Amino acid sequence: MAAFRIPEKTRIGHVVLGVTNLEESLRFWKDRLGFRAEPQEGEKAALLYPQKGAEWLLALKEDARLPQDEHSTGLYHVAFRLPSRKDLGRLFRSLSEAGMPIGGLSDHGVSEALYLEAPDGIGAEFYIDRPREAWTFSRGQLVMVTKPLESRRLLAEAEGPWEGMPEGTLVGHVHLRVSNLDKAKAFYNGHLGLSVTQKNYPGALFFAAGDYHHHVGTNIWDSRNAPPPPPQAAGLRRFSLILPAREDVESLKNRTLQSGYPIETLPAEGGFLLRDADRIAVGIEALP
Repeated sequence: MAAFRIPEKTRIGHVVLGVTNLEESLRFWKDRLGFRAEPQEGEKAALLYPQKGAEWLLALKEDARLPQDEHSTGLYHVAFRLPSRKDLGRLFRSLSEAGMPIGGLSDHGVSEALYLEAPDGIGAEFYIDRPREAWTFSRGQLVMVTKPLESRRLLAEAEGPWEGMPEGTLVGHVHLRVSNLDKAKAFYNGHLGLSVTQKNYPGALFFAAGDYHHHVGTNIWDSRNAPPPPPQAAGLRRFSLILPAREDVESLKNRTLQSGYPIETLPAEGGFLLRDADRIAVGIEALP
């Protein structure tokens, strides 16, 4: 029997983070990075959007008392894909002029990325994809590397001012700290049907729907055999996979029930939620 594969047009939808101080987090995400914030009435929470976007990408909820523990499982970073290299250059110039610490500038072959650390030790990546025709393969596997990105060339493309997170920005992928790569593969590849796209990074596996470089990254660099974080710790509450149609959601739901995975409902989104071996919550939803 052929292995189950999630629909090719599946993508990451949004990410929900628990934080210790909403105002401090908004100074980072809204004031420094330029997301548009919509406070949630009746709770210490906000939804974050691109400047002209109709779909929220990030939710912040003040429900934590401790910063994220980098030696537990959970979020390694959330990665936002910008529309163009000019956008990445403008963001880099804006942050540099403001004296914002940059965690790294990397050329991954398939993409170019800028790394930051948000409050509570939460990792954030902002990147652009290289054209698909520039991606390379070796022995049937996508080649991904980590090399320094030349900052001068990036700044040279930064025409015009940074005016906030541009329309067309999406959550491109999430990278997770897991306790065991075999268990991560059994869940993200074996059950959810994401393809393994890269397995040559020591201590890491990358998964994707369709022919993308990755929608989900996993690593055990600091979390091999680690426990889940305590409930009061900041960090990832859930991320969502958006499937093309409600029929796809129902099909995966039935597969999940038949396999014995416990599920939880997501009434507001019309989907369901399940958890991997490290209790990381994944929402399964359909395109609106």
